[in-house]
Amino acid sequence: MNSQKIVVFTGAGVSADSGISTFRSGNGLWAKHRIEDVCTPEALAKNRRNVIDFYNERRKEMMSKLPNAGHLAIARLEQYYDVQVVTQNIDDLHERAGSSHITHLHGELCKLRSSMYELNTVPLEGWEQKLEARHPDGSLLRPFVVFFGEDVPMFDLAAQIVSQADILIVVGTSLVVYPAASLLHYAKPEATVYVVDPGEPNIAEIKNKVITIQEKSAEGLPKLVEQLISKESF
Repeated sequence: MNSQKIVVFTGAGVSADSGISTFRSGNGLWAKHRIEDVCTPEALAKNRRNVIDFYNERRKEMMSKLPNAGHLAIARLEQYYDVQVVTQNIDDLHERAGSSHITHLHGELCKLRSSMYELNTVPLEGWEQKLEARHPDGSLLRPFVVFFGEDVPMFDLAAQIVSQADILIVVGTSLVVYPAASLLHYAKPEATVYVVDPGEPNIAEIKNKVITIQEKSAEGLPKLVEQLISKESF
């Protein structure tokens, strides 16, 4: 196994290639739902059923989709490198693809959390959270999702992981959502950064050597992974 450490930082574009609705595309979830109604602590307090129903629908959608070639390529890379995945996505497609070391910045649909303690989680079987289900600590359960306006509890761990990367692969993210986008600032100066995205992510502030691949995750990632495995320069 190659001794270099690879960190793969993934965003919504990776899941979009599996057909999962994104929040920020022209016909994405926010085009149909107001953030204030489904993704804030205030919304949960004001209309609990609406928020719970929204995330139940997200789980049903997730369970109907499969990992794509991008997810599978990342998982395959583990056979040759020390690989860590840091993802902004709340689905379980990285897990189902076979990746072993995954840090979810914004939570996980497959878990619920205590209303009192953000990291007190329980697994959820199936897609449905019951409206009045409670955590063992007595509080009402809520989706294990970081709502707008809340802290990102896994950020410090993710920053530590990024800081150890010899190669950082950034894929399927516009790099405009903070604090997640600021993770790139923790890369060590000598790390090589690959950016895989068909659009134009905000890479202006990246000080490292950057190699851009303007393709979708499911197309560009398998090619990049093959190059890294064969140790050829891309």
